[in-house]
Amino acid sequence: MLFNAPLTALLAALSCALWAATAHAEEKPKWELGLGATGLSLPDYRGSDESHVYAFPIPYVVYRGEVLKADREGARAELIDFGDQAHVDLGLNGSIPVSSTKNTARRGMPSLSGAIEIGPALEVHFYRSDSDQVRLKMRVPVTYGITFGSNVGTDGWQASPNLNLDIRSVLGFQGWNLTMLGGPIYATRQRHAYFYDVASQYATAERPAYRATAGYSGAQFVAGLSKRFDRMWVGAFMRYDNLNGAVFRDSPLVKTRSYLAGGLAVAWVLGQSSDMVTVD
Repeated sequence: MLFNAPLTALLAALSCALWAATAHAEEKPKWELGLGATGLSLPDYRGSDESHVYAFPIPYVVYRGEVLKADREGARAELIDFGDQAHVDLGLNGSIPVSSTKNTARRGMPSLSGAIEIGPALEVHFYRSDSDQVRLKMRVPVTYGITFGSNVGTDGWQASPNLNLDIRSVLGFQGWNLTMLGGPIYATRQRHAYFYDVASQYATAERPAYRATAGYSGAQFVAGLSKRFDRMWVGAFMRYDNLNGAVFRDSPLVKTRSYLAGGLAVAWVLGQSSDMVTVD
C-alpha cells in the first residue's frame, strides 16, 4: 500500500464492502453503479507524524467481466488464469497529493503529487472452507507509480506481498464480513527518494541532507469490516504501519515509525444491468 496519504487505504475500505452475499456460484448483474461518501484520517505520508481528515464523495462500481473486473479486490484486468488456485492480474491504485506548506517536516520542500499506481499482481489461494466462510490467500502486487503535478513524472517501483484472510458472517453476525491482511513492503531507491530524500538545497539545521536507498520499507497490517444491504453498503477499516528496520528510517522526514490510520464509507447502489452473469 502506498505512499503519501494513500488512496489505497480508501480502496482497502471500499474493497472490503464488495463481498458476494452467498457462498456458492449464483447469478448477479454484470455491473452495478452507485454513489457514496467516505471520511478518512490518514498520515501525510508513511512516517509522517502529521495527519489530515479527508471527506469526499466516492463512486460505487462493480463490473463482473471475464477479463476486466471491478470488485472487492479493486479495478484490474486478469492476465493469466491458473485455474481456481492462482491467477495474475493487472491492478490499479493511487494516492492523493500532500502540500508541503501544510506539513512541518517538509516545509520549504516540493509538495508530494498525486499518483496512479499500476502493475501486475500474483494471487495464490491457499485455503477455502467448504462453506466458503473462510478464505486464505497470498497476493504479491508489484506497482509502478506515475505522478501528476506541475509535470508528469514517476516515483519508481514497489512490491507489497501480503497474506489475506477473509471471514464471512464473522462471529455469527450474518452479512458482516471481516478482511485482514498484512505483509512487508519493498521499494526501489527512486520510490524512497521521492518521499524521504532531502536535497542539499532544502537542508536546514533541523533537517540535514539525506539520501535514501532501495530495500525494505516496513510492514503494514489492515483490517476491514463491512456489510452489504439490499441497496446500500457500509464499510470501515483500520491500518497499522510499522517502519522499524526500514532502510529510510533515519531520514529527517521520518517523524514516527508506527501509526494508525482509518476510515468509514457508505454508498448506495443506484442502478444495475439487466444482463446477469454467473459468479463465485
